[in-house]
Amino acid sequence: MQDASREQQQQQQQQEARQAMDILTEMSSILNTGLDRETLSVCVSLCESGVNPEALAAVIKELRRESASTRAPSA
Repeated sequence: MQDASREQQQQQQQQEARQAMDILTEMSSILNTGLDRETLSVCVSLCESGVNPEALAAVIKELRRESASTRAPSA
């Protein structure tokens, strides 16, 4: 009985996590962040692990700037 209850609780937690990720993905899309679901998931995991969200945002912005300058044709 305990195993069934534990499994049911795990399934509910997984469902709630999926719903939360769906909401975050939709918000990300509305805000036009350019983050795909996988990248957004990594960012959420980092924040849950204690990474400062503002510092993470700054790193993402800097990486985008560097990426854009690397792709820009040299004159």
